[in-house]
Parts: sequence; structure tokens; C-alpha cells
Amino acid sequence: MKRRDFLRNTALASGAFMVPAFLKPLEALASTQMNGQRNLVIIQLSGGNDGLNTIVPFGDDSYYQKRGSIAIKPSDIIKLDDMQGFNPGLSPLKELYDQGWMSIINSVGYANPDRSHFRSMDIWQTASDSNQFLSTGWIGRYLDSSCQTCRNPYTAIEVDDTLSLALKGSSMKGIAVQDPAKLYQETREPFFRDLAHDAQGEHLNEDNLGYLYKTMVETYSSAEYIQQTSKIYAVKGTYPNTQLGNQLKTISKFINSGLSTRVYYVSLSGFDTHVGQQNQQNKQLSTYADAVAAFIKDLNQTGKLNDTLVMTFSEFGRRVEQNASNGTDHGTANNVLLFGGQIKKPGIFNEAPNLSDLDNGDLKYQIDFRQVYATMLDKWLGVNNAQVLGKNFAGLAVV
Repeated sequence: MKRRDFLRNTALASGAFMVPAFLKPLEALASTQMNGQRNLVIIQLSGGNDGLNTIVPFGDDSYYQKRGSIAIKPSDIIKLDDMQGFNPGLSPLKELYDQGWMSIINSVGYANPDRSHFRSMDIWQTASDSNQFLSTGWIGRYLDSSCQTCRNPYTAIEVDDTLSLALKGSSMKGIAVQDPAKLYQETREPFFRDLAHDAQGEHLNEDNLGYLYKTMVETYSSAEYIQQTSKIYAVKGTYPNTQLGNQLKTISKFINSGLSTRVYYVSLSGFDTHVGQQNQQNKQLSTYADAVAAFIKDLNQTGKLNDTLVMTFSEFGRRVEQNASNGTDHGTANNVLLFGGQIKKPGIFNEAPNLSDLDNGDLKYQIDFRQVYATMLDKWLGVNNAQVLGKNFAGLAVV
């Protein structure tokens, strides 16, 4: 087949690059399912969520002085201690907090922060320094690593139709799967199926786009594995009918069906609140909390909560003082939220942000975000964090 015809006719040609080379044929993958494997679920809040109106430092007078019209009223705050409380939109999370299934890490960031959405997200997804530019993501490098657990064909799945930089490694990549049944059907189209079968023969060479053909074979068998494994399980929990709710419901299906996946990734946008912040953010936080609460309760009912850790982050926080449009502009440090059945320090992990000691109007970070990643890598995924992060970072005693 001519190169031009191949690329024009194959609808999945571009998407196929998202399929990791470590995904083996169905029969090989079927033998790798593990009972009790640890799952990491990452939720990205895109746009720069305002952490100060998420975990509200109501006990600090500076909060109300600097946020006259957008501060959360004391009567509306769901108080956690004498200093901090939940935004009212997070009310579904209070039960998880009280059960000891949640930990709040304050003032997470990095040195010399960048206020660009794109650059700061790149920094978080690649785990780079602010002046360092990397082309691989930290999860992708975890997949590339030679750790003991990485010798098995584990997968990283983004429940979406595109793959984030975080899941792209040098030799291995995660796979973007929004609907396993749809992916399976698309790979069973006659043209794709014939190419996949044809690729197992004489076309597996560089001159005939060998890499693409090899990827087609892996896509074909991976789609079958994901669909055939996950379809046997019917989710028992009740989820909100939102995009995030449906994404977490899909992850529940994957986890409970025994899919040999270690890392899941999803995103929720809408947090760039320069204008009229309160209504917009409260709505988005409510969408987030409803979905996460349903997910955690579902996993608890199915006995998978102890095997699952959920981490929520955003690319930066907002400035401490509100702007003239009843919103907030791009800031620096932020909170990271963790959920799971094996949280060692539940509740509030560290002190509230210091609103009196600022860096040109911005919060000073106290915990490098790569310390959070190091904790996930060392203590949850079982790989030395220096292999992935380029240097060793001290983890946190939270899991």
C-alpha cells in the first residue's frame, strides 16, 4: 500500500500514535491481571482553580480584607477546623473527609512560577523546573522506567479522546480511551481489521511504515482486551450525569473488572475565573465534588478503595487579592487534594497558606509539587522517584 493512501484512508492513523508499545496481544495481557493492584487516578482541574475559595482560610482576617466581594461568607463555609473549611460546592466531600478518606495539602507549587496556562501545565505534566523544557511526561517516564512493576505490561489510560503530555514517554505512551466499546467497533471496521491482519506479515519493515503497522496490531488487540475485560462488569454506584461523572464511572468499570491498568487520568475545565468568579467556580466545584464522592463511595462498596489513590491538582492557584471584575487573576501556589482508603494523615496535612507573607501579592509555595509526585511514585507505584523525576525528591508522609 502506498504511504499516501495509507495515511488518507486510515481514520485512526493519528490516534494510533497514542497506543503504547507495551500493550501486547490479548492473550498476553489476559494473564497479567492482578488482584489488589494499586491504582492511581489523577484529576486535573484546568484553568487554574482558586485554591483560597476551595479550601477557605476563613480564620485569617486577611482573606476577607483582600476579597471583599468574592470571599465565601462564614455562614456558607463547611468548617473543617478553626482556620479552614470547604467551599459550599464541596459539601459532598465532607462525608469522605469525616471517614478519613481525604487529605488536603496546602501551598503546593514550584520555584519561579509561570503564570501562563500552557507553560505551567507543561511544568506540572512533565515535572520540570520552571526553566527546563521536557518533551516527556512524568507518567510517561514512569512507563519508560525499568522498575520491577514496569516490567509487566501495565497501562496508563486517559479517559478522553486525546492524550495529555503527562502520559507520553520516550518509548512508551498511555492510551486515550473515552468509550471502550466505540474503540473496539472502530478497530473492527474492515479496512482497519484487514490492515492489522496484513501487518502481521510482510509489511513489518521500516520501508512499509513498519512502526505504524505494528501500532495498528497493538491497537487492534488492545481494543479487544479493554472491551472484552471491562464489559463483564456493571457499575453498581450511582453517578451524576456529567462528563466527569461519566469518566469516573468508566474508571470504576475498568478498576472493578480487573483491567491491568495502574494510572488513570481525567480533566475538568472551566476554572479560569477572571470575571464573576463565585457562581462559576462554585458550580464547577460542585460538579467535581458530586463525581468524586460518587466514585469514592462506589469503590468503598466494591472493596477497591484501599487499592486506589485519587489526586487532584490544577496548574496554578489565583492571586490573593480579587480583581476589579469580581474574579481573580493567575497566581502561584495551590492546594492538592488526595482521596483513598490508605491515607496515613487524613484531614489537613499542613498549615493554611500564610496570607500575610506574600511574594508580590502571591502565595509562597511550601511544598514542591514533585514531592507529591515522589510520594505517588515511591510509596504507591513502587518506583524510585529519581528514575522518573531526574533527581530525588523527599516524599510526604501522607500515604
